[in-house]
Amino acid sequence: MKKRIPNTFNLPVYAQDVIAVNHVDELMACYEHATAKNIPMLVLGEGSNTLFTEDFAGMVILNRIGGVAISETEDCWLIKAGAGVIWHQLVSQLIEQHIPGLENLALIPGCVGSAPIQNIGAYGVEFEQFADYVELLDLTNGELITVTDGEYGYRESIFKSQYRQHYVVTAVGVKLPKQWQPVLSYGELKLFDRQTVTAKMIFDKVCEVRSSKLPNPKVLGNGGSFFKNPVIDRTQYQQLAKRYPDMPAYFQADGQVKLAAGWLIDQCGLKNHQIGGAAVHDKQALVLINKDHAIAQDVIDLARVVRNTVQQRFGISLSPEIRFIAKQGEIDANLLLS
Repeated sequence: MKKRIPNTFNLPVYAQDVIAVNHVDELMACYEHATAKNIPMLVLGEGSNTLFTEDFAGMVILNRIGGVAISETEDCWLIKAGAGVIWHQLVSQLIEQHIPGLENLALIPGCVGSAPIQNIGAYGVEFEQFADYVELLDLTNGELITVTDGEYGYRESIFKSQYRQHYVVTAVGVKLPKQWQPVLSYGELKLFDRQTVTAKMIFDKVCEVRSSKLPNPKVLGNGGSFFKNPVIDRTQYQQLAKRYPDMPAYFQADGQVKLAAGWLIDQCGLKNHQIGGAAVHDKQALVLINKDHAIAQDVIDLARVVRNTVQQRFGISLSPEIRFIAKQGEIDANLLLS
């Protein structure tokens, strides 16, 4: 009997088997079993940031490798967290122990193991700023390797390319300087006084804002931010800014400009737009939700409408941040939506 795959979209998708593992040895045993059976294997954390386009033809492994170890040097806090630790719980624990640095990344859904793969980010901070190393299991030989250069980009990393196949994140190392500098460049964080703000204050504000705008997947199924914020060149930005002077824009070090995908979608009047059981969230247009017993095709059709509408109005092609998983494994979401 097939087993339902846990996913924060709460879609009715199934696999031949779904197994939770707590140790590296269990991961290897599952890989060897899948290889012997000649079936695909997929490793998941919480099933966030993921859209299953159909049932999976093989075995889904839920990475539950836990543990948080904290040490320190004269200048830094050094944290090693198991890949299966819930990211927000790690951030919360560090704030409670008066270890600042990750507060801007509070309430990002998913597990620690996903943080380096996606180079998660929010409120002016990205994972790469504090990345120390990533521990990987090489499934081909059972050896653990350590990668210190993740070649991080905007929602990109080496773990999506060179280490995409036959490797699983088992632990993540983070280095947090004791000389803490608050990052107050985004949204309501700009209202804080740099001289008096604390990491706890930032943490609380980020949690408050995210909770008010982003739906709880346990209540309303969703995969988090569906599209990446597009990055365009300065010339295209200047042309758009003449037409839309209130358009939010974030200037990048390389001269390009990052725009807010949610704002673009909102300007197209797509909040609450619904196809089948899937809809654009009414408070944050960047989030597509399972509003009423949606199936995968509803979400795909809705995402295509959103993408095409933004393209027609602004001349900007939105790229999905969500991973699309088909019968045999991950597929190119852009091809499916084009």
